Amino acid sequence: MIWHDKKILITGGTGSFGRAFVARMLENYHPRVIRIYSRDEMKQYQMRADGFVDKSLRYFIGDVRDRDRLEMAVRGVDIIIHAAALKQVPSCEYNPFEAVKTNVLGAQNIIQAALDNNVSKVVALSTDKAVNPINLYGATKLCAEKIFIESNSYAGDKPVRFSCVRYGNVLGSRGSVIPVFKKQKESGVLTITDKRMTRFWITLEQAVEFVIHSLEEMAGGEVFVPKAPSMKMTDLAEAIAPGCTIKEIGIRPGEKIHEVLVTRDESRHTREVEDFFVIEPEYHWWTVRNWTQGKLLPEGYEYRSDMNSRWLDKAELLALLENPLQPRKT
Repeated sequence: MIWHDKKILITGGTGSFGRAFVARMLENYHPRVIRIYSRDEMKQYQMRADGFVDKSLRYFIGDVRDRDRLEMAVRGVDIIIHAAALKQVPSCEYNPFEAVKTNVLGAQNIIQAALDNNVSKVVALSTDKAVNPINLYGATKLCAEKIFIESNSYAGDKPVRFSCVRYGNVLGSRGSVIPVFKKQKESGVLTITDKRMTRFWITLEQAVEFVIHSLEEMAGGEVFVPKAPSMKMTDLAEAIAPGCTIKEIGIRPGEKIHEVLVTRDESRHTREVEDFFVIEPEYHWWTVRNWTQGKLLPEGYEYRSDMNSRWLDKAELLALLENPLQPRKT
C-alpha cells in the first residue's frame, strides 16, 4: 500500500498505541495527513510538547460518542484506526452505561461515519479480553468486534471495508503491570493475584507494525491475531525485580488465570499464516478474501496463553524492554 498520499484518522490517538503509531508513521511512512482524535486536551498538549509536531499532524478534540464531531473529523479520510476505548475493568464494571456508550455505541459511530464518508479501510483494535468475556469490558469489546465485522454488509457496493486486530497485553503501555512491579520493587514485595497466571505479551512497536501489516493485507471481515509469546506472571515479576518477595493476594473479580486469543469454535474458520492467524468471517454478504496461503487449524485447536508453543524467558523480556523494536517478518 502506498502511504504517502493517505489521510489517516486515529481515535484515542494520544494513548500509548496512538503515540507509537504516529511516531512510526512519521518516521517510516510519511502519510499526507494524520488526524489525532481524542477527548483530552491535556494529553494533546503533552503530545505536542513531547515533539509530536509535524506539518502532517492535525489534533482534533472530540469523543467517539459525538457523532456530529466524528463526521467532521472523518471527512476526506482514507484510513481509520479505532483505538479509543474505556479499558479499565473495574471502571467499566462501576460505570456500565458509560462503557457501553464508548466501546459499543462509539464503535457504531465510527462505522457510520466511515460509511457516510467512503473511508476505504477501517481497523478496530481489540483485546484478548473480548474472547469468552467474563467482565463488562471484554463483553463490550466482543460486541465492538462483531459489529465491525458484520458492518461490511452495510457497505454494499461502496469501497468501504472493516476489519479488527486482536492481541494480548502490551509491554510498555500505561495499563501494563510492569510499571506497577517497578514501583513495588522499592518495597521489596511484589503482589501477584495468582501464581498460576499466564499472559500473552507484545511490545508497542510490534503492535504498531502488526496493525500496519493488517491494514495492508485486509480485504474486509478478518480478525487478525499475531503469534505472541507467553510468559508466567511469576517469571515476569522475577525478571523485573529479582530477589524480591512475591506475595499472592488472590484473583481479582473479572480476571482470568489464562487468556485466549483464538477459541476452539473460532479455530474452525481460522487460517494460520506465517506469524499470525486470520479469523475469517462466518457470516458474510460481501466478497471476502480467500486466504488459501494459510493452513487450516487442527480440530479443537485453541490459542491459549498457557498452551503456547512460544515462551518468553527473563533475558528475552529484559532485552525487549531495553530495545523493544522488533521488525515485522517479510
